[in-house]
Amino acid sequence: MGLGDQLRQQLAAKALKRQLERVTNEIDSQVTARDANDVTPRAVTAPADLAELSRFDTMPAYQQVAIGRQMSERLRIPSPFFRVHEAVASATTQIDGRTYDNFANYNYLGLAGDPVVSASAKAAIDRYGTSASASRIVAGERPIQRELEQELARLYDVDDCVAFVSGHATNVTVIGCLFGPADLIVHDALAHNSIVQGAQLSGAKRLSFPHNDWAALDALLTRVRRQYRRVLIAVEGIYSMDGDFPELDRFIEIKRRHAAFLMVDEAHSLGVMGARGLGIREHFGLAGRDVDIWMGTFSKTLAGCGGYIAGERALIDMLRHLAPGFLYSVGLSPVLAAASLAALQCMLREPQRVTSLQQRGLQFLEEARRAGLNTGLSAGYSVIPVISGSSMKAAQWANTLFDQGINVQPIFYPAVEEKAARLRFFICSTHTPEQISATVDAVARLAHG
Repeated sequence: MGLGDQLRQQLAAKALKRQLERVTNEIDSQVTARDANDVTPRAVTAPADLAELSRFDTMPAYQQVAIGRQMSERLRIPSPFFRVHEAVASATTQIDGRTYDNFANYNYLGLAGDPVVSASAKAAIDRYGTSASASRIVAGERPIQRELEQELARLYDVDDCVAFVSGHATNVTVIGCLFGPADLIVHDALAHNSIVQGAQLSGAKRLSFPHNDWAALDALLTRVRRQYRRVLIAVEGIYSMDGDFPELDRFIEIKRRHAAFLMVDEAHSLGVMGARGLGIREHFGLAGRDVDIWMGTFSKTLAGCGGYIAGERALIDMLRHLAPGFLYSVGLSPVLAAASLAALQCMLREPQRVTSLQQRGLQFLEEARRAGLNTGLSAGYSVIPVISGSSMKAAQWANTLFDQGINVQPIFYPAVEEKAARLRFFICSTHTPEQISATVDAVARLAHG
C-alpha cells in the first residue's frame, strides 16, 4: 500500500470515528435524559419522519454497529470477535482446528470442563432433565437449586441466597425491584452496565463517583444524602475492565455513616481474591453482614451460568417473591445448579487452584511492567489490561497475536475512551508460567516494534 493510500485510509477512518462519536453522544444523551427523569419525546409530525422512525436501520444503536463495521473494512482489519471455539475453553482453546493459548475467557479456576463438575452436571440431567421449565414459584423447587443457594449463604456467612438465570439480569432486576423514584443510586464511575441499567429501571436518581474514590463518595453523600429516602452504593469486587478493586472497608464505613445500603458485585472476585477464594470479604477480613447485598455470577469461577444475591433473610424473601427477574423467569436449570455447586465445593476443597491463579496473575503483571507495557490500574489478579492507546492498535495487536497462536480480545471506543483502548487478558489457574512469559514477550514485541 502506497503512502497516498495510507493517508486516504487514515482520513476515512477519522471521518468514521467522528460519525461514531456523534452517534455515541446521541445515545449517551438519551441515557442522561432518563436519569434526569426527562423522557419527553421529540415531536414528530411529518409523515417522512414517521416512516424513518419505523426502520431499525435508522436507530442510533444500529448506526453505531454499522460505523464500527465500516471502520474495520476501511482499515482492512478483520473482526476479532465471535470466533467459534470447538472444545472446552480454558488456558488453551481450539478454533478452526488449531490450538491457541487462551486469554479470552472467565474460567478462572479451570472448573468449566473439570471432570468432577461435568459428572455432577450429567447426573443432574439424568435426575431432573435439562430445564426447570417454568419459574420456581410456578414449577416448584429442585433440591439442587436450594443446595447451591444454601452453600453460597454459608460462604458469605449470611442468612440466605437466591439464584437467577442471568448475571446481568440479576443486577438489573434486583436494583430495579428494591429502589424507586424517591431513592438515590450512587455507583463507581466504572461500574458494570448491569448496575447502570438496574438504576435506570428503578427510576431512582443515579449519580456516579470517581473510580474507587471513597473520599469523593463521602463528600457527595454529605451534600445530597438528606434529599433522598433510601440510598444504594454499588461497587465491584474486581473491576472487569481494569482489574483493580476498592478499599472495601472504607466503603463500609461510609455506608454506615450515611445510612445507606452497600452492594458489592463479586462477578470477578469470587474464587480470585482471598487465600481460599472467598472473595474481597476474605481479602479484607470482613464479616458477611458488613455488606448488605452480595452479588455474584455462576459463569466465571463457578462454571455455570446465572447470578445470585446473598444477604439477610428479609432481602432474600423480597426478591424470591417480588423480583421480576426471578418471579417471571424460568428457574435456574438443575444442570447448571449442579455444575456450579460442584465447582464451589471443588474451590473450597482445592485452595491450590486459587493460589495458582494468584501466582500466574502476579507473574503476568510483573513481567508486563518490566517489559514496559502499560497495565493501567490492574492489581494482578484475574484481569490485566495492556493499554494500546488507540482502537486501531488494539485490533491490529489482537489479530497479530491470533496469527501467532494467542487468543485475546481487544476493547476499544466506545466501550472505553480512545486513549484507553486495550487488550484485556483474563488469567486462569491453568495457565502455565511458560504461557505467561511467551505471551508477554509477544505483546512487548508488538508494542515496541
